[in-house]
Amino acid sequence: MKNKLQKYFPMIRTKGAVLEELRGNKKLWDTFCGWKEKYQQEYLEICTGVKGVKLLYDTYFKAIMNPDTRPERLNDFLSEILGKRVEILKVLPNESARIAAESSLLIMDMVVQFEDGSIANVEIQKVGYLFPGQRSACYSSDLLLRQYKRIREELGPAFTYKKIQKVYTIVLFEKSGSEFKSFSKEIYIHHSEQKCDSGMAINLLQEYTFICLDIFSDLIQNEEREIETRLEEWLVFLSQDDPDMIEKLLKKNPDFRKIYEELYSLCLNMEGMMEMFSKELEILDRNTVKLMIDEMGEELVAEKKRADTEKHRADTEKHRADTAEKEVERLKKELERMKKNE
Repeated sequence: MKNKLQKYFPMIRTKGAVLEELRGNKKLWDTFCGWKEKYQQEYLEICTGVKGVKLLYDTYFKAIMNPDTRPERLNDFLSEILGKRVEILKVLPNESARIAAESSLLIMDMVVQFEDGSIANVEIQKVGYLFPGQRSACYSSDLLLRQYKRIREELGPAFTYKKIQKVYTIVLFEKSGSEFKSFSKEIYIHHSEQKCDSGMAINLLQEYTFICLDIFSDLIQNEEREIETRLEEWLVFLSQDDPDMIEKLLKKNPDFRKIYEELYSLCLNMEGMMEMFSKELEILDRNTVKLMIDEMGEELVAEKKRADTEKHRADTEKHRADTAEKEVERLKKELERMKKNE
């Protein structure tokens, strides 16, 4: 019996057919057997259409949304996010050193330049970093400074600050931080730009967009909730691997069918598919280790804070006890003095 996705994409193979090809190639079979059982299961579910492909991950995202080969897709996605039509001119090297080697927690990171000279950094985070505002501001400033240095070097004496264009920082969180969740369980996209409180128009160049995919998923998976906008279509496509949600998207906009066909054609190239999946597992392992270190660090900080609080409380109680003891001694001496004077 065909699963839901096989109905739309006949090229999807059965579990038996995938395993037969793997067993027939020693290199591929050794790679497959080297994975943990849960990853073996995940790989088989992707290849057989039991689940959709996780497009948030770097290799899959760039295979389908590559601005060099499929610029219209990323152009459309970023245009919906920014609320205006943009055209990618080129991908820039991401040469900046990440603060505190934090890149290991990024699922995907890409810097692109638009035709008007403005720059957008697009990144997807597995887990939202602490202090997302401060971090994003620092990285945005770094990109702005890189642009300034590059243009100043290119133009020399002809340089003016008018040549400096906007820098957009676009962050998609697979799991958003507490700041976003505590603010709202219904608002999943936040846009920020600098403005004067007087209303005077001044171009301060830096804009930020934060998209909470976990909050979006909770909303969109409601059976009565429809996919309403073009941006929501893209977010469903990029973040949802539930066949029911994929079917819902295909009914809303059949244009995505062609992109899914490309994905499942990739699955037919078993060697290439396994190589991509292996790279994602390596990234996942690094992310997991880094996340564990960060969580342990946070726990140690919290534990030290608790210990310091307890020590402060104990010191305060000791001070009170010492003060009370001294007062008792003072009163005793005063009583003895009064007795002597009777």
